[in-house]
Amino acid sequence: MILHASCIAIAGKALLILGPSGSGKSALALKLMAYGAGLISDDQTGLRREGVRLIAFCPSAAIRGLIEARGIGLLRSPAAIPSEVVLVVDLAQPEQDRLPPRRTISLAGCLLPLVLGAQNDHLAEGLLAWMKGGRQE
Repeated sequence: MILHASCIAIAGKALLILGPSGSGKSALALKLMAYGAGLISDDQTGLRREGVRLIAFCPSAAIRGLIEARGIGLLRSPAAIPSEVVLVVDLAQPEQDRLPPRRTISLAGCLLPLVLGAQNDHLAEGLLAWMKGGRQE
């Protein structure tokens, strides 16, 4: 399965970034990369099931290690290895709740935690904290 999505890796785990064109997928990936995340893929992300795990990978050698920075151009970055998706953020939907309920999304038969991320000033930092330490029940 190939999605119109970007994906970064933090500590060997993948964060899948969904949203329509122009929603800020690459910008969010770049911000997380500035905090030390690795680039799995930009704009197109491949997903495959391995047992109960969903693995994200770059689907094409032509785009591996490249990310678009609007107004700057295509930038090179070391490519991160395929990694298990542990969190998904959807930039098409704003979060209305201050302390939102746990949300999930099903991708390739895997149920994954979902964060709604449009118009959130601290999104990158919050996602980074979640990826490193999890979310309190």
